Amino acid sequence: MIHTPRRSWRAVAPVLVIALIAAACSAAPPAGTAAPPAGTPASSPAAPPAGTPAMSPGGGTGEVEIFSWWTAGGEADGLEAMIEVFGDEYPDLELVNAAVAGGAGTNARAVLATRLQQGDPPESWQGHAGQELIGTYVAADQLEPLNFLFEEEGWLDVMPETLIPQISEGDDIYSVPVNIHRANVMWFLEENLTEWGVTAPTTWAEFLETAATLQEAGVTPLAMGEQWTSMHLFETVLLGELGADGYAALWDGSGDWASAEVTSALETFSSVLEYTNDDASTLSWDNAAQLVLDGDAAFTIMGDWAEGFFVAQGLSPDDGDFGWAAAPGSDGVFQWLSDSFVLPKGIANRDGALAWLRVAGSKAGQDAFNPVKGSIPARNDGDRSLYDAYLQSAMDDWGSNDLAGSLTHGVVASDAWKAEIDTALGLFLADGDAAAFQTALTDACSAEGACQ
Repeated sequence: MIHTPRRSWRAVAPVLVIALIAAACSAAPPAGTAAPPAGTPASSPAAPPAGTPAMSPGGGTGEVEIFSWWTAGGEADGLEAMIEVFGDEYPDLELVNAAVAGGAGTNARAVLATRLQQGDPPESWQGHAGQELIGTYVAADQLEPLNFLFEEEGWLDVMPETLIPQISEGDDIYSVPVNIHRANVMWFLEENLTEWGVTAPTTWAEFLETAATLQEAGVTPLAMGEQWTSMHLFETVLLGELGADGYAALWDGSGDWASAEVTSALETFSSVLEYTNDDASTLSWDNAAQLVLDGDAAFTIMGDWAEGFFVAQGLSPDDGDFGWAAAPGSDGVFQWLSDSFVLPKGIANRDGALAWLRVAGSKAGQDAFNPVKGSIPARNDGDRSLYDAYLQSAMDDWGSNDLAGSLTHGVVASDAWKAEIDTALGLFLADGDAAAFQTALTDACSAEGACQ
């Protein structure tokens, strides 16, 4: 039997359900028509002809508006570090940091969609490599290909071969990746675990046993935040319970969302939710991570931007101030995502945008940004000495582990498919109906065309 999620989600159930239904209704296209990708403008501005020079000498002048969702802790500091490199290299350009708060870009992408509908794109925006990029902005014909820039800068020689297809459609490359993040990380303070008489669990079954012990001691076992962080937790539970191949099969159509294995994984997910904090729906991801630092929670599962947040608080992995492990059941698997920047069509300052992209893809830019952000460079020639013990371990794992793409952070599903999953997840958090959740997940895969 599947357990009912915790009470705090029930308390906000009416609001969640009404909001989700309203969003679903407003997004629905007329019968018999296909919904356009999120942010599709009435008509996309024309791009310069193929072969247009990358930019004028010196990178031009004027303002360059860069749009992202990096506003918390190490991510904001990392962005500022890369902006400093940009200022040094292009002093005649004024960079406008148009970051919008909201973890995983939930709020930022909504703002961006509105701007694109209004024909007001920033010079460049942050987007996740994978289907978020290809299935949304490339499908809407909103981006210029960047093959010329990759050739001029020699980036094909220093970017991982596994990453290029995730930013490409056919033979065209559409974004400049600035980093690699790991999603499936469990964070903790070793000294607290010792005090409480527990160790980091390696499977979800072990986690549930450990969580019961912690709860009896009056400690919140797992810190979680607002809904997107529950999707993040959901994908790590799926990965841990199904394995890398079983998880991948859900996204390429060879797996079955209606299978008994998925049913079992949903039961585990429901049980795990029982051990999260009651105020999860009111917290941001960094607020949840702070519960671990304050000793109010034992663990949090979050991408390694949490490492940047911890370091920004004055902690150091080199000194053992905090610990980490692969999320339960996923040792030897690197669940990945990559932040990247794009070249939109019809922007006011194309030369300025290309200057930003040159910095974003450069060794100097990535080695300034990533050690602070809590990520590793997308380039394979980063200066390893600049990265701390955790990030060096992530570099090693990226090169040796099996790879699995993130759902929450845009790799495996288009924005439209992810939105259907998010709606289903919100309803599940409100009512605890796992059977209905599984049916909705199955239907979402069919609607995407991935499942037959």
